[in-house]
Amino acid sequence: MKFMKLGSRPDTFYTAEAVRSVSSEVSSDLIVQVTGSRYLLHKFPLLSKCSRLQRLCSESPESSQPQIVQLPEFPGGVEAFELCAKFCYGITITLSAYNIVAARCAADFLQMTEDVEKGNLVYKLEVFFTSCLLHGWKDAIVTLQSTKSFPLWSEDLGITRRCIEAIASKVSTHPSKLSLSHSYSRRERDDVSCNGAESQRLKPASKGWWAEDMAELGVDLYWRTMMEVKSGGKIPSNLIGEALKIYAARWLPKISRERNFKSRAGSDSDSDSTSESTSKHRVLLETIVSLLPAEKGAVTCSFLLKLLKAANILNASSSSKKELTRRSALQLEEAAVRDLLIPSISHANDTVYDVDLVIAILEQFMLQGQSPPTSPPRSKMGFERRRSRSAENIDLEFQESRRSSSASHSSKLKVAKLVDGYLQEIAGDVNLPLSKFITLAEAIPDFSRLDHDDLYKAIDIYLKAHPELNKSERKRLCRTLDCKKLSVEACMHAAQNELLPLRVVVQVLFFEQARAAMGGGKVTELPSNIKALLAAHNIDPSRPTAALSTTTSIQAEDQWSVSGFKSPRSKVSSLKMKMAEDELDESDLQSDGLGRISKFKAFRALPTRPKRMFSNI
Repeated sequence: MKFMKLGSRPDTFYTAEAVRSVSSEVSSDLIVQVTGSRYLLHKFPLLSKCSRLQRLCSESPESSQPQIVQLPEFPGGVEAFELCAKFCYGITITLSAYNIVAARCAADFLQMTEDVEKGNLVYKLEVFFTSCLLHGWKDAIVTLQSTKSFPLWSEDLGITRRCIEAIASKVSTHPSKLSLSHSYSRRERDDVSCNGAESQRLKPASKGWWAEDMAELGVDLYWRTMMEVKSGGKIPSNLIGEALKIYAARWLPKISRERNFKSRAGSDSDSDSTSESTSKHRVLLETIVSLLPAEKGAVTCSFLLKLLKAANILNASSSSKKELTRRSALQLEEAAVRDLLIPSISHANDTVYDVDLVIAILEQFMLQGQSPPTSPPRSKMGFERRRSRSAENIDLEFQESRRSSSASHSSKLKVAKLVDGYLQEIAGDVNLPLSKFITLAEAIPDFSRLDHDDLYKAIDIYLKAHPELNKSERKRLCRTLDCKKLSVEACMHAAQNELLPLRVVVQVLFFEQARAAMGGGKVTELPSNIKALLAAHNIDPSRPTAALSTTTSIQAEDQWSVSGFKSPRSKVSSLKMKMAEDELDESDLQSDGLGRISKFKAFRALPTRPKRMFSNI
């Protein structure tokens, strides 16, 4: 740290009976009251340099007694006043970044300018500030930090503005070209006088070397400095994002849901202190959100979701929450399941996690997706051998669109895995409504789920945690599940899962038998519990396929019936018709008729003559 010494006389100030005096053969003729402290001083050294004291003494009548001067609300207090008084007496004082702001404000208050005496304290402080402190990185940081004790004075004197400008200009400069004295990120001392001594050479640092030092600033000064840094346009957005992450880790606490609830149930005094702390953290959070770079990928999705979690607990402004939701949705494919586990603080429901917030993020993510073109535009003169440049440009544009759409498609595949993992985490919550689970499950397009094993696990967990679900609710829950996309292990588990609706179990068996038939495998015997389940509905598993005719005694909601189709010519066709009929019942057509018709087409595409395919049904 740089410093400057003024004066050459030894310190002769002493305290006697709570009064500060100066050792001198001349008796004191001036008493100065400064914020409760009393000083016995002399008029000549003080009035020769302080214009304010000259005016105050001239306004008082002459008296043989020491003249009393009141200096209420003195900037910097007794320490700053004594510094100025010692300068007037020629006593050695040491100035640095830690006390220059207080000394500068005090000198300006006493009007120690060049109009009173050449080489006065204000002039010397300005020279030291502009030529030394503003040129040193750490000195500028410390000086800016000290301005928070004198915000109005520092603004009027231009100290805050000049420190911010100096810091912002140094951020874009390579650290090897700076006087990096006593940087927090390097923990090296570099006490240098302002008499021309060179600062210690430091090793080159990374591009974000400035982030840790700036993280020591208060929220207001940090915001102003970062805005100045961003306005320069020389710092990449990813470095800005990394600096914000460091600042958030420095000042934002590890906020938990339990802490928020304790603040509501605590005593009045504890509640007041907690409310004040929460208010400060809320302002800090909203400041960080306002400083986020506009470029996608400047900060990680995990960091954005952590900010959103803090915003939810701190009850931040709706605009901050919306911005974080939008930004998180743009990078949702980068998130992990643990990032989405945002505690719920709403009184409306008792769910462990805020599912509505995740639904809002997912909706924002799906809105940004554009349906990719399925085929390139064809030229009307396709028979021509020679292609024009416009046609080549069309093909190039198509290839670019395909590349961009494939990136969007891959992100949706990642988000589908993410959502299925999230569903498994929240499915065990007994207070989670069925409608929210279904909304999350159906928000993902069908093509995004390459397999439905994770979705089946989530459904199984939800069924176990909610045994009170009736048959129709279970059917609604399993509506998104595609049995064709289940692995062999998942099919084996589902075939023996008594919590699933009967129609889902039979679909699983059907597709497993079809898979075995198309693969040339041998059809295995049905498990005993499935046989019992089918027998409970008057279905004899030992009988041929005709048992699943229109006269089967399955209840109406589990029947597969439809009219208007021609009579099948084989038992396989009969069963395919029966299953398709149930998929085309009136309620299903109202919900998602297109998906059900596509399933019916899939059934009809099965082989017409599988060997021993339904020997057990």
